[in-house]
Amino acid sequence: MAYVEAVVRHGQIVTAARAALERGGIARTSLRTVAAEAGVPLGTLQHVFPSKEALLRAVIESVVDEMAEVLDATSPLDQGLERAIRTTLSGFWTHLVSGHSNLQIMQYELTTYALRTPGQEELARWQYERYIAVVEGWTRRAAETAGETCAIPFEQLARVIVAGIDGLILQHVCHPDESRAEQDLRVFIDTVVVLADIDS
Repeated sequence: MAYVEAVVRHGQIVTAARAALERGGIARTSLRTVAAEAGVPLGTLQHVFPSKEALLRAVIESVVDEMAEVLDATSPLDQGLERAIRTTLSGFWTHLVSGHSNLQIMQYELTTYALRTPGQEELARWQYERYIAVVEGWTRRAAETAGETCAIPFEQLARVIVAGIDGLILQHVCHPDESRAEQDLRVFIDTVVVLADIDS
């Protein structure tokens, strides 16, 4: 087998793990399954990820990084916090929720798996801490760039945004209805803007 740099191999395996998890869920995804998906020997995979938990953490990191990239790409930070909230949350839904139910189900499953696995509870906490940190970052930058203030702390605003989006996503994957989801997202965004009570 040709030599592949560790960073490339790491990414290759994480991509394969995400595909396997989205398709079959955690219960049906073993290290052997991921190795087959990635086209690498099981021993190679275990050298990069010695345990399933290490691999799942890398998958969560990958998902959070993707979310951060989408938020950064869709957030007009130079147009104020309200515009950033409206544009970014709509962009997030378009890029990562609409038509991506398996991705969202995988994320919920990773959370519940960590919470139900003794010794892995920290992974679920870390997952949500990362979500909140990412959202806090772009809301804070948008406000500060425009010289605006927010009525509540940015970390609290981020927690509310994550909680609300989580609820909308869960309803959508249980009962997909794009039209209803768009309307509900619009109402949620309006609510967040009112809550932020932005002052320039």
